[in-house]
Amino acid sequence: MTGFSLPLMGGVLIGLSASLLLLFNGRVAGISGIVGGLLAPSRGEVPWRLAFIAGLVGGGFLVRALLPGAFGQETSSPAPGLTVAAGLLVGLGTHLSNGCTSGHGVCGVSRGSMRSIVATLVFMATGALAVFVLRTLRGGVL
Repeated sequence: MTGFSLPLMGGVLIGLSASLLLLFNGRVAGISGIVGGLLAPSRGEVPWRLAFIAGLVGGGFLVRALLPGAFGQETSSPAPGLTVAAGLLVGLGTHLSNGCTSGHGVCGVSRGSMRSIVATLVFMATGALAVFVLRTLRGGVL
């Protein structure tokens, strides 16, 4: 599998898992909300949240083991400070928008939520701006 078949397969699996979670559990598959729900768990909420996260992480390791070339060439790791700053900005954005890219971008947009459409547009524009600024600061080519 090459080209866009792997991303297409990943998108289908994300859509399928989000649809199954909504169908069988009545829950929107927003990863930040699922993880956040573990920090202050309600009764009966922990098992399905842990199972979803375990499937998410386990699926990644499984694909890595079965299709090692699926993730492309390894590149140099960013500076740890940059990684921490990026994580904090993602957390802040998730808090400000009341959801993350998976909740808004996958589930909200597919349900026609205007709030999710706006949030997804802001996520995408901010990501493009961040890439532009970081590559410009590093003297790289876009």
